[in-house]
Formats: sequence, structure tokens, C-alpha cells
Amino acid sequence: MPDKEPLLKELDDGYSALKESIAGLSDAEMTTAWLGDWAVKDVLAHIAGWHREMAGALGRMARGERPTPEGVDYASPDPWNARFAAERKAMSPAEAVADLDASFAAYRAAAAALPEDRFAPGRTLDRMLHASGIDHYAEHVKEIREWRATLTGRPDGGR
Repeated sequence: MPDKEPLLKELDDGYSALKESIAGLSDAEMTTAWLGDWAVKDVLAHIAGWHREMAGALGRMARGERPTPEGVDYASPDPWNARFAAERKAMSPAEAVADLDASFAAYRAAAAALPEDRFAPGRTLDRMLHASGIDHYAEHVKEIREWRATLTGRPDGGR
């Protein structure tokens, strides 16, 4: 059974859930720190950073290269997360959302360009799309929804 379309659909669905989790937030809400010193805008910036980083990795895979460049190590994500958020700190919430959308489009296109056999469960691409996309979105969707519920007192965050 082909694995490419179902995995890309899972990626799209996860991204849609992320976008839905931030729908209707005001600029003030998007810039209020609640996850340590991060606001929703910072969460989006770090996700966009991983999109950009992994789009490059997927491009290298398409060329038959190792996904990770020589000398680069993703084993400790915290410094990467901090860098990605800091790089986009000056963006407005609208700019952060636009950047997220653009980075997702590039990330998804890079994944879709890979051949079907790369999408098999457990292969490198499958693990990458889960770690930097599908599971990553789910983690932050849960956090954002829980935070929104504290604002409204409703489990659905007022949605």
C-alpha cells in the first residue's frame, strides 16, 4: 500500500489543527508569554524554524545526500528552538503567521518531492515528518488549547 499520500494528509491535518488552535487570537494574546517566556508567536516562530531546517534536510535527501549536514547536530533541540524564536522575535503576530504558512509550504513541498518508497513507516522521512511536523504540531496544539482554556474557563478555549 502506498504510504506517501496518507502521511502527507496526516501532516496537512496536523498543520490545520495547529492553525485552528490559534484562530481568533488577538495580537495581545499572540504576544503574551505563557509557555515559560514564550508567547504563541514564539511557538509559531520555532515551528517555522524547524520547517525551514527540515525543508533543507529533505532537499538534501532528494539529492541523495545525508539529511543532516556535516557538523550539524539536532540531538539537543533547545538551542535550536531558542535560536528560531529569537530570529523572529521582532515579527508582528501577522508576520509570524505568514512566515509559518510560507515555511510549511516549503517543508511540505520538499517532502512531497521525495519518491513513494521514502514514505514507508519507520524510514527516515517518516520519522522526520513526525518529529518536526505531525507530532510537533500535536504537542503545541495541546499546549495552546490548554492555555486558551485558562483564558476562557472553558475546556475548548472559547472556540
